[in-house]
Amino acid sequence: MTHFLSTDENPKGYKLEDILSIIRQDIIARAGKISGDKRPEARQVLANNMHILVKLTECIDLAGDSTQILDRTFGQRGHEPRIGAA
Repeated sequence: MTHFLSTDENPKGYKLEDILSIIRQDIIARAGKISGDKRPEARQVLANNMHILVKLTECIDLAGDSTQILDRTFGQRGHEPRIGAA
């Protein structure tokens, strides 16, 4: 059973792209709080966050693409797994 992702055992779970989007929002909010800090450590953390945001956005796009492929090919979730083993 998964902790966060939607599965047959956890139908109220999240889509991967939704979790990643929430994390991205949190990073943006946190980055806003340190954006005015001129110390080198804060600047490095902010720069790291910007790199992480780019990668998260790429992951969100990939996860959304996978969801579209599964929806288009197999329809919305039913009782059986759309791909893979039960």
